[in-house]
Amino acid sequence: MAMFWTATTAVAQMPTPVAPQKPSSAKLITVTSTTFKAGGSLPMQTVFNSFGCTGGNASPQLAWSGFPAETKSFAVTLWDPDAPTGIGYVHWLVFNIPANVTSLAENAGAAATPGGGVTGYSDFGMHAYGGPCPPPGDKPHRYLFTVSALDVPALNGAGPGTTLATLTFLMRGHVLAQGQIEGRFGRP
Repeated sequence: MAMFWTATTAVAQMPTPVAPQKPSSAKLITVTSTTFKAGGSLPMQTVFNSFGCTGGNASPQLAWSGFPAETKSFAVTLWDPDAPTGIGYVHWLVFNIPANVTSLAENAGAAATPGGGVTGYSDFGMHAYGGPCPPPGDKPHRYLFTVSALDVPALNGAGPGTTLATLTFLMRGHVLAQGQIEGRFGRP
Protein backbone atom coordinates (compact mmCIF):
# COMPACT_ATOMS: atom_id res chain seq x y z
CA MET A 1 0.00 0.00 0.00
CA ALA A 2 1.45 3.33 -1.05
CA MET A 3 1.20 6.31 1.25
CA PHE A 4 0.90 9.78 -0.12
CA TRP A 5 1.55 12.79 1.95
CA THR A 6 -0.07 15.97 0.89
CA ALA A 7 0.97 19.26 2.18
CA THR A 8 -1.32 22.17 2.36
CA THR A 9 -0.01 25.63 2.37
CA ALA A 10 -1.84 28.40 4.02
CA VAL A 11 -1.36 31.62 2.18
CA ALA A 12 -1.04 34.31 4.76
CA GLN A 13 -2.51 37.60 3.84
CA MET A 14 0.49 39.88 3.57
CA PRO A 15 -0.03 43.44 4.73
CA THR A 16 0.01 46.01 1.99
CA PRO A 17 3.27 47.96 2.13
CA VAL A 18 2.79 51.49 3.31
CA ALA A 19 4.46 53.99 1.03
CA PRO A 20 5.92 57.21 2.34
CA GLN A 21 3.19 59.60 3.30
CA LYS A 22 2.30 62.36 0.91
CA PRO A 23 3.10 65.91 1.97
CA SER A 24 0.42 67.53 4.12
CA SER A 25 0.29 70.49 1.71
CA ALA A 26 -0.53 70.31 -1.97
CA LYS A 27 1.93 73.16 -2.46
CA LEU A 28 5.00 72.25 -4.51
CA ILE A 29 8.41 73.63 -3.61
CA THR A 30 10.22 75.21 -6.56
CA VAL A 31 13.75 73.79 -6.87
CA THR A 32 16.30 75.43 -9.18
CA SER A 33 20.00 75.20 -9.96
CA THR A 34 22.53 77.51 -11.56
CA THR A 35 24.73 74.47 -12.29
CA PHE A 36 22.32 72.71 -14.66
CA LYS A 37 19.02 73.27 -16.41
CA ALA A 38 15.98 71.29 -15.17
CA GLY A 39 15.76 68.12 -17.26
CA GLY A 40 19.15 68.82 -18.81
CA SER A 41 22.53 67.15 -18.58
CA LEU A 42 24.55 67.33 -15.40
CA PRO A 43 28.01 68.79 -16.11
CA MET A 44 31.24 66.83 -15.61
CA GLN A 45 32.11 68.83 -12.50
CA THR A 46 29.16 67.07 -10.75
CA VAL A 47 30.08 63.54 -11.92
CA PHE A 48 31.63 61.00 -9.52
CA ASN A 49 35.41 60.51 -9.61
CA SER A 50 35.66 56.72 -9.19
CA PHE A 51 34.11 53.52 -10.59
CA GLY A 52 35.47 54.50 -14.01
CA CYS A 53 34.02 58.03 -13.90
CA THR A 54 36.35 61.01 -14.04
CA GLY A 55 34.27 63.97 -12.91
CA GLY A 56 34.85 66.63 -10.29
CA ASN A 57 32.33 65.13 -7.82
CA ALA A 58 31.10 68.60 -6.80
CA SER A 59 27.46 68.81 -5.78
CA PRO A 60 25.49 71.27 -7.91
CA GLN A 61 24.16 74.55 -6.60
CA LEU A 62 20.55 74.13 -5.48
CA ALA A 63 17.97 76.67 -4.33
CA TRP A 64 14.35 76.30 -3.24
CA SER A 65 11.38 78.56 -2.65
CA GLY A 66 7.61 78.43 -2.24
CA PHE A 67 7.64 76.26 0.89
CA PRO A 68 5.04 76.60 3.68
CA ALA A 69 5.65 79.29 6.31
CA GLU A 70 5.52 76.70 9.11
CA THR A 71 8.62 74.91 7.73
CA LYS A 72 11.16 74.24 10.49
CA SER A 73 13.81 72.33 8.49
CA PHE A 74 14.62 70.81 5.11
CA ALA A 75 15.94 67.53 3.76
CA VAL A 76 17.66 67.19 0.38
CA THR A 77 18.13 63.85 -1.36
CA LEU A 78 19.68 62.73 -4.64
CA TRP A 79 18.44 59.43 -6.07
CA ASP A 80 19.00 57.65 -9.37
CA PRO A 81 15.84 55.60 -10.11
CA ASP A 82 17.45 54.13 -13.24
CA ALA A 83 20.39 52.42 -11.53
CA PRO A 84 20.45 48.69 -12.36
CA THR A 85 19.81 47.59 -8.78
CA GLY A 86 16.05 47.13 -8.76
CA ILE A 87 15.73 49.89 -6.14
CA GLY A 88 17.73 52.75 -7.61
CA TYR A 89 20.84 54.29 -6.08
CA VAL A 90 21.15 56.93 -3.34
CA HIS A 91 23.85 59.47 -4.14
CA TRP A 92 23.34 62.01 -1.35
CA LEU A 93 21.12 62.86 1.58
CA VAL A 94 21.24 65.89 3.85
CA PHE A 95 18.69 66.60 6.57
CA ASN A 96 18.07 68.90 9.54
CA ILE A 97 18.93 71.87 7.30
CA PRO A 98 17.63 74.95 9.18
CA ALA A 99 14.51 76.63 7.78
CA ASN A 100 16.37 79.88 7.10
CA VAL A 101 18.68 78.09 4.62
CA THR A 102 17.11 78.11 1.15
CA SER A 103 20.07 77.11 -0.99
CA LEU A 104 23.22 75.02 -1.06
CA ALA A 105 26.27 76.38 -2.83
CA GLU A 106 28.06 74.40 -5.51
CA ASN A 107 30.28 71.75 -3.85
CA ALA A 108 28.41 72.06 -0.53
CA GLY A 109 28.28 68.26 -0.54
CA ALA A 110 32.01 68.10 0.24
CA ALA A 111 31.30 69.51 3.73
CA ALA A 112 30.22 67.37 6.66
CA THR A 113 27.37 69.79 7.42
CA PRO A 114 26.08 71.31 4.16
CA GLY A 115 23.86 74.28 4.92
CA GLY A 116 24.16 73.49 8.63
CA GLY A 117 22.49 70.11 8.12
CA VAL A 118 23.66 66.53 8.62
CA THR A 119 24.88 64.31 5.78
CA GLY A 120 23.53 60.76 5.86
CA TYR A 121 24.95 57.54 4.44
CA SER A 122 24.80 57.11 0.65
CA ASP A 123 24.89 53.92 -1.39
CA PHE A 124 28.53 54.76 -2.18
CA GLY A 125 29.18 54.01 1.50
CA MET A 126 30.17 57.56 2.39
CA HIS A 127 28.85 60.62 4.19
CA ALA A 128 29.26 63.07 1.32
CA TYR A 129 27.91 63.86 -2.11
CA GLY A 130 28.55 61.14 -4.70
CA GLY A 131 27.87 62.31 -8.24
CA PRO A 132 26.38 60.48 -11.21
CA CYS A 133 28.25 57.46 -12.56
CA PRO A 134 25.95 55.17 -14.51
CA PRO A 135 27.27 52.03 -16.19
CA PRO A 136 28.87 52.64 -19.60
CA GLY A 137 26.40 52.21 -22.45
CA ASP A 138 23.25 52.72 -20.34
CA LYS A 139 20.81 55.29 -21.62
CA PRO A 140 21.22 58.54 -19.65
CA HIS A 141 20.03 58.09 -16.08
CA ARG A 142 17.69 60.48 -14.28
CA TYR A 143 19.06 62.09 -11.12
CA LEU A 144 16.31 63.41 -8.87
CA PHE A 145 17.19 66.14 -6.40
CA THR A 146 14.27 66.33 -3.95
CA VAL A 147 13.78 69.02 -1.31
CA SER A 148 11.36 68.25 1.54
CA ALA A 149 10.04 70.91 3.92
CA LEU A 150 9.57 69.46 7.40
CA ASP A 151 7.55 70.56 10.43
CA VAL A 152 10.33 69.75 12.94
CA PRO A 153 13.73 71.46 13.37
CA ALA A 154 15.49 68.08 13.61
CA LEU A 155 14.42 64.52 12.91
CA ASN A 156 14.53 62.49 16.10
CA GLY A 157 16.90 59.53 15.67
CA ALA A 158 18.58 60.79 12.49
CA GLY A 159 22.37 61.05 12.38
CA PRO A 160 25.36 60.50 10.08
CA GLY A 161 24.59 56.77 9.73
CA THR A 162 21.06 57.45 8.51
CA THR A 163 20.20 55.84 5.16
CA LEU A 164 17.50 56.99 2.74
CA ALA A 165 15.16 54.23 3.94
CA THR A 166 15.55 55.34 7.55
CA LEU A 167 15.28 59.02 6.61
CA THR A 168 12.05 58.35 4.71
CA PHE A 169 10.67 56.50 7.73
CA LEU A 170 11.67 59.26 10.15
CA MET A 171 10.10 61.93 7.91
CA ARG A 172 6.69 60.20 8.00
CA GLY A 173 4.10 62.62 9.29
CA HIS A 174 6.52 65.58 9.12
CA VAL A 175 6.61 66.41 5.39
CA LEU A 176 4.80 69.67 4.68
CA ALA A 177 5.76 70.01 0.99
CA GLN A 178 8.24 68.70 -1.56
CA GLY A 179 9.79 69.80 -4.82
CA GLN A 180 12.19 68.28 -7.28
CA ILE A 181 14.60 69.08 -10.06
CA GLU A 182 15.89 66.43 -12.44
CA GLY A 183 19.24 66.25 -14.16
CA ARG A 184 20.47 63.53 -16.54
CA PHE A 185 23.79 61.90 -17.22
CA GLY A 186 24.99 59.01 -19.35
CA ARG A 187 28.31 57.47 -20.39
CA PRO A 188 29.12 56.07 -23.83
